[in-house]
Amino acid sequence: MQETRRQFIKGMAIGAAALALPVAGRSWAAQADAVRYGGSAWLGHYPAWLAIQAGYFKAENLEVGWESFGTTSARVSALLSGNIDMAVTAAPAALAVMSRGSRHFAIIGVPENFGRVEGLIVRSQVARLEDLKGKKVGVTFASSAHLLVLNLLDQAGLKAGKDVTVLNVPAPELPAAFQSGQIDAAAAWTPQFNAIRAMPDAKVLVDDTSFSLYKEYGVTPGPDVLVARRAFLDKNPEAVKRFLKAYFRANEQLKTQPDATVAALTELTKLSPADQLEMVKGADWYTAAEQGALLAPGSKYIDGLQKLAEMMVRYDQIDKAPPVREWVDAAYL
Repeated sequence: MQETRRQFIKGMAIGAAALALPVAGRSWAAQADAVRYGGSAWLGHYPAWLAIQAGYFKAENLEVGWESFGTTSARVSALLSGNIDMAVTAAPAALAVMSRGSRHFAIIGVPENFGRVEGLIVRSQVARLEDLKGKKVGVTFASSAHLLVLNLLDQAGLKAGKDVTVLNVPAPELPAAFQSGQIDAAAAWTPQFNAIRAMPDAKVLVDDTSFSLYKEYGVTPGPDVLVARRAFLDKNPEAVKRFLKAYFRANEQLKTQPDATVAALTELTKLSPADQLEMVKGADWYTAAEQGALLAPGSKYIDGLQKLAEMMVRYDQIDKAPPVREWVDAAYL
């Protein structure tokens, strides 16, 4: 059965109830300069991890605790239930919660654009999207890659389920499915993206830069956004400003000194230094100076997120498109 973001939201409600319980052995300082961050090994969390490891938060008199989550739903649930204060999440997950009217969080920053490390990988005989007709495409449902596939098929005049068989394959299983021939094409993000494209007879047909919203708005199918609990923002405005100062200091390093970030990041990702450097260089890291233009009223980027929400409605991922600007708060930059 296809998993939609409606099911994702239900799962978060259950997860939030569980996460609201006390966690044995966890102790957070009850003070304004303590921040609880929810992360994972995904590249969207590199700035926060790097800022911790490099001491950038400490330089701003902040104690930032790192809480790892295996899934987006668990991380967003923890944010909504108050178990963490800040996190990076894929915009579709945030949009799904917004569509239900939740006002418990705000978008306060944009870490990066990862358009070149997610895409559709095919076998050599597939030269264009139209050649996918009659073939099997593997992708993880309710993901950014899933939105990419649906949008690409639209662009090619093909319909999922009629012209192309779209199969729900968990991200870690995509390389094996492609290698064994169970699927003819795979839509994936790094590191599975890197693993599949390195296989014999495999090539990247398109990446996220072919997404219909990318050229006009600079928005990929699942852009990352930095979000924070509104209650935390209201109570600790100065701490949030210091957090963002340190956070974007790390982003500046990722952008201008990628080699210098590798040693700290491999501790998180367990990648080889060469693969780690490729991951860092594969994203466009936004600096503090760029945040105002990204989040300002009337910005193309927020317009793009609104269009993304409308697209999710069209693809039956959410019931209605929320007014995205009402969740954007650039006051702390």
